[in-house]
Amino acid sequence: MRQVWIEKFGAPEVLKVKEAPDPSPAAGEIRVRVEASGVNFADIMGRLGIYPDLPPIPVVPGYEVAGRVDAVGAGVDAAWVGRDVIAMTRFGGYADVVCAPQGQVFARPEGMSAFDGAALPVNYITAWQLVVAMGGLKKGETMLVHSAGGGVGIAATQLARHIGATVIGTASAAKHAALRELGVDHLIDYTREDFEARTREITGGRGVELILDAVGGESVKKGFRSLAPTGRLGMFGASSMATGRTRNPLALLSFAFKTPWLQANPVTLMNENKGVFGVNVGHMWSETERIAGWFDQLLDLWKQGVVKPQIAKTFAFSEAAAAHEYIQSRSNLGKVLLTP
Repeated sequence: MRQVWIEKFGAPEVLKVKEAPDPSPAAGEIRVRVEASGVNFADIMGRLGIYPDLPPIPVVPGYEVAGRVDAVGAGVDAAWVGRDVIAMTRFGGYADVVCAPQGQVFARPEGMSAFDGAALPVNYITAWQLVVAMGGLKKGETMLVHSAGGGVGIAATQLARHIGATVIGTASAAKHAALRELGVDHLIDYTREDFEARTREITGGRGVELILDAVGGESVKKGFRSLAPTGRLGMFGASSMATGRTRNPLALLSFAFKTPWLQANPVTLMNENKGVFGVNVGHMWSETERIAGWFDQLLDLWKQGVVKPQIAKTFAFSEAAAAHEYIQSRSNLGKVLLTP
């Protein structure tokens, strides 16, 4: 098999393709011949050496794949062999063969491509947890989503529109026309506009009921002030820590200094009737039944045409460095994939 490895921390070029013997599925595991692997910002932070969950290097990153089952371990029904599937992996997904526990493998609905399949797990489960499970977004409410052109941003927009909520998105001006087509009601150019002031303007001074923030630092402070009474702010990333091709100590210090650690204390939250929560799907792997339940609902929404993954670009394994560069330069509108 072929895998993409992080052997040392640094610029995208540290990613290396290596060959290894195909793994054999252990008891309770399913082996998948991979057709597409998802690329996520967590992978980039891992490459930079600023992702706390990354196992000791050298390591193969990657959380999600789609492909076809070619072998099963003891205790798994042999009827899985030959099925088109989606699999969730806790690292190891940048490979053309992966083994995953049966509880993290899902049959791909008829008509779903491997590209759509690999684009679903991380982005859409994260969006579901943010918007539905913890954000409790309701019809008639307003949601502000940062990085609206990213995979989670687009997934959250689709869920919010299905619920009947209004969506405000931040993105560079070059992405605005496409994001309007994808359902964002109001757009803010974060490169030249203050999103706090514009959010107040759009909502007539009231603020929004839900904010999804993958930026961190100063963005959280301004977002908290932008919440309406009973508003909720969901954190799902810290992209302001990853501002260069290599680890940037100044960005790390800025993130720590500007993050409003005291603003979200219990007394402030009570007095302002606001909530703050965080989402890290990578820490939900043990919640097998809950994740499976959410994913089944997302697959049903895909069948209804509500969930429609937006594929920004695909890269070969040998182009993994270019895939990371593409995301870090904020060029993507939607999901970036690797293909063996």
